[in-house]
Amino acid sequence: MSTTTSTHIQLASRPTGWPSQDNFTTVTVTYPDLGPGQIRVRNDYMSVDPYMRGRLNEGRSYIPPFQIGDTLTGGAIGTVIDSNSSDHPVGATVIHQYGWRDIAQDDATHFRVVPKLPHLPSSLYLGMLGMTGLTAYVGLTDIAPVHHGDTVFISGAAGAVGTAAGQIARLLGASTVIGSAGSAEKINLLTSKYGYDVALNYKDAPIAEQLATAAPTGIDVFFDNVGGDHLEAALDAMKDGGRIALCGAISSYNTTEKPAGPRNMMNIISRGLTLKGFTLGGYMHRNTEFMEKMGAWLQNGDVTYDETIVEGIDNAVDAFLTMMQGGNIGKMIVKLS
Repeated sequence: MSTTTSTHIQLASRPTGWPSQDNFTTVTVTYPDLGPGQIRVRNDYMSVDPYMRGRLNEGRSYIPPFQIGDTLTGGAIGTVIDSNSSDHPVGATVIHQYGWRDIAQDDATHFRVVPKLPHLPSSLYLGMLGMTGLTAYVGLTDIAPVHHGDTVFISGAAGAVGTAAGQIARLLGASTVIGSAGSAEKINLLTSKYGYDVALNYKDAPIAEQLATAAPTGIDVFFDNVGGDHLEAALDAMKDGGRIALCGAISSYNTTEKPAGPRNMMNIISRGLTLKGFTLGGYMHRNTEFMEKMGAWLQNGDVTYDETIVEGIDNAVDAFLTMMQGGNIGKMIVKLS
């Protein structure tokens, strides 16, 4: 017999406004013996991401909502500990979507074997080498392409996507990279570690005023993770023909009322701007190119990273709530083993 137990985090109720511990519950699940073609994985790391907040709500989105009473899902990486699949041997490192649990078990087709990273932690497959890094790359190549000499503004610059986007913009030829964040520590990191020329603390003064001072001749590209006042500020600062990649709107994720739209939408018309929202579903064909480039950038030291690591499945909800409140620098990761 090879049954085993696993700790799972499930959705107990849907939040109104900011989520809390009461919206989640922890249960123990017993897995049966492996079936044909199945594998069992010890999760080493799991990811918590802003998009998960939208999945706590009921309603239409680009990805189905979590269901009350079901175990949450999300990116995770782990080690195969039992296997009925010749393509997924014991000891292999696999990436998958069965996060929010310490042990995962299912058909091997749901798990992708990835090479071990020399001198780098496997958790990078959830961050700079994973969906967050790919999001930044797609946003700045396919959605709002950066051209040589561009001035680029990135909101939420100290988060997982933002720290990737700033460095990628520079590597793609941007002459000036401006970012926003919400603490003095983050502002310092953006300019000292992540290659930003200017970092704006949006808590110090209205972001529109700060951006106008930082980019007096305007910006060419805006990569938006925040929405709200940041999007309105960028619309005022855009040059004619500017490009905007709409990646996230974290400023409105926990609001209980519909936010007002930017008051300067006419600038889109008068300046000939291009705004495009995106999710990664339609751009996974870009992953091979991205992995090659990002792997080389990391190995050569052209790209650096931060991870905020929380230990233990019992602290996964705390990690998620802390990330939603901006308490992370770089990628928020839960270490499970």
